[in-house]
Amino acid sequence: MVAYAPPYCFLVMMAWLGFSSIAPAQTQFTDVTDSAGINHEFVVLEGMFGGGACVIDFNQDGFEDIYVTGGTVDDQLLRNNGDGTMTNVYEGSGMEFTRHFVTQGVAGADVNRDGYVDLFVTTITSRDSARTIPRARNLLFLGQAGGTFREVTDTFGLTPLYSFSTGGSFGDFNGDGWPDLFVGNYFIEYEGKLNVISDATIVGANQTARDYLLLNDGGKGFVNVYDEYGMDHRGFGFGGVFTDFDNDGDQDLIVNNDFGYKAVPSLVYENQYPKKRFVDVSEDLELDLRINAMGSAGGDYNQDGMLDYYMTNIRFNRFMVSQGVGKPFKNRTKEVGMNFVAISWGANWADYDHDGDLDLFVSNGDLNPNCVPMANYYYDNVGDGFNEIGKQNGTGDYGIGRGSVLFDLENDGDLDIFIVCQRPVLPNFPVSSKTKLLRNDAAPGNWLKVALKGKEAESQGLGSRVTVFSKGRQMIREIDGGGSSHLSQNSVIAHFGLGEETVADSVLVSWTGGEQQLLTGVAANQLLVVEEAARTQGAGLVKWGLGVVSLLAVCGVIFALLRKKN
Repeated sequence: MVAYAPPYCFLVMMAWLGFSSIAPAQTQFTDVTDSAGINHEFVVLEGMFGGGACVIDFNQDGFEDIYVTGGTVDDQLLRNNGDGTMTNVYEGSGMEFTRHFVTQGVAGADVNRDGYVDLFVTTITSRDSARTIPRARNLLFLGQAGGTFREVTDTFGLTPLYSFSTGGSFGDFNGDGWPDLFVGNYFIEYEGKLNVISDATIVGANQTARDYLLLNDGGKGFVNVYDEYGMDHRGFGFGGVFTDFDNDGDQDLIVNNDFGYKAVPSLVYENQYPKKRFVDVSEDLELDLRINAMGSAGGDYNQDGMLDYYMTNIRFNRFMVSQGVGKPFKNRTKEVGMNFVAISWGANWADYDHDGDLDLFVSNGDLNPNCVPMANYYYDNVGDGFNEIGKQNGTGDYGIGRGSVLFDLENDGDLDIFIVCQRPVLPNFPVSSKTKLLRNDAAPGNWLKVALKGKEAESQGLGSRVTVFSKGRQMIREIDGGGSSHLSQNSVIAHFGLGEETVADSVLVSWTGGEQQLLTGVAANQLLVVEEAARTQGAGLVKWGLGVVSLLAVCGVIFALLRKKN
C-alpha cells in the first residue's frame, strides 16, 4: 500500500468522472445509515491502516449485531434492535479496554466452547505512546451471559505477542473443534511516520514481520505453532483467510501481503493434515501474486464445485478462477468484465438478488493523501461474466471504504451491506465518508438461510461447508471465520438465493472434522438450523474426501434426473 501514487489518482479520477455522470436508476439498496442510528467513522493513525467489522449476535436474541473498530477513536458495539435500527452499546459492554489501543481488525469465534461468541481485536500500537511501533498486544475478549465481555488476553497467552497486527481470522486447521487463529503482522518495528510509507521505504525495510499461527489449546489458551507447522515467511501482512481450496476437507490458508512486488508476495499454504504441517504451494497454483493484497474473498461463481478467489489490490484487482484440483488458478479479471481501476479493500460474494448465482460487492477507498473519491463496485453475475452496476443499484458510495461485511439486518431473508469508512486525513474531501449501512430492499425470489450448531466441530460451524442443490445448481458456502473481507468477518449464517423454487432439493453440511449431513426437500424462505449429529466411530478428516465425493456423486445423479425432467 503506497502513500502517494499520482498515476493511480489520475486513473481513478477519470473513472470517477465517468461513473458520476451516470443517471441513477431504481435502486436495490437504500442507504439507511442515519435512520438506523449509525454514526461511525474510522480514524487512522498518521493516515494509514484500518478498519474492520465483525457480525456477531452477542446477546443471542436472534438478530445479528456488529462490532466495528475505531482506530484512534473508540470502537463501537452496534446492537441490532430488531426494527431496522442499531444502538451503540460499547459503554458497559466490557469492551472499553480497547480504547487504550489503536485498533484495526476484528473476528469472532467461541474459543472456549461455552456457547458465547468471543472477539479478537488486532492493534498496531497503544494510544498513549503511539509514536513507537509496535507497543501493544492484540486483545481477546470472552463473551458471557448478559451480553457482556471479559478481557482475557494475558490468560490465553497472547500478551507476549507484541506486533503491528492488521487482521485476524479463525479456523480449525487440525479439525479438533477448537477454533484456531491466524494473525497477519506488518512490522516488527518501525520508527518513521506511517503517512510517508512508499516504495522506497519498503525497498529498504528490514523489519517485515512473521505472522502468528495460534493453536487453540482446548479452550484454555493459544500456542504459537508458526515454526512447528513449517511457516517461515516474513512480509507486510494484511491477514489471511482459512479456506479449503483443494476440496480435501481440511482448511488451507491464503495469506494477504502488501507490497508483494517489492517484498513477499501473497501466499497459499496447503494443509497437510493429519501431519502438523502447512506447505507453501503458491507458485505451483500461480497464486503467488505480487500485488498490494488487501483482502481475499472465496466463492464458487460458476458452480463447478471449486472455490474461486477475488483478491483486492491497488489499481487492478485479481479474480483467480480454479481450473480443478492440482491445476494452477487462472486470472480471468478481464474475460469476465471485472477489469476496472480501483483501490480496493473489502470484497463480499453473495446472491444479493436471489437468482441462484453469486454476485460480488467490492469496497473501494482512496489512499492518503486523498486525491479523489471513488465509488464502490457491484458486479452482477450474468452467467458468462459480470456487469458492474454499483451506481445503478445504490451500492456505489464514494466514501473512503475499507472493510465490509454482510448480514441480515431485519431477518427478512436478504443480505444487507455494512461498509467501514475512514475519516479523510486531508481537509475538503468532496463527499461524506462515514461508515455506511446499505439495506437490501429489492431482492426478488425465494431464499434459504442455514445456521450451523457444531457439537464436535466448532460451535458455529466455522470452516464447515454448506452446499445447496436446487434444480441443477450446486451452491457452495464456506462458513466465514474472518479475513474474507479486509480485516473483517461476515455473518456465519450461510445464505442462498433460490429464485422461483419454493423447495431446495437437498442441503449437504460438511463439518470440519469429517462428518456430513444430508437433508432433502428443504422448504425455502426459512432459517434452517442444522445441529451436528453424533459422530460415527473413526470419523475424521481423512475420510472426508471419500465421503463428500460419494455424496456429491449421488447428488449429481439427482441433478441429471431433474434436468431431464425439466
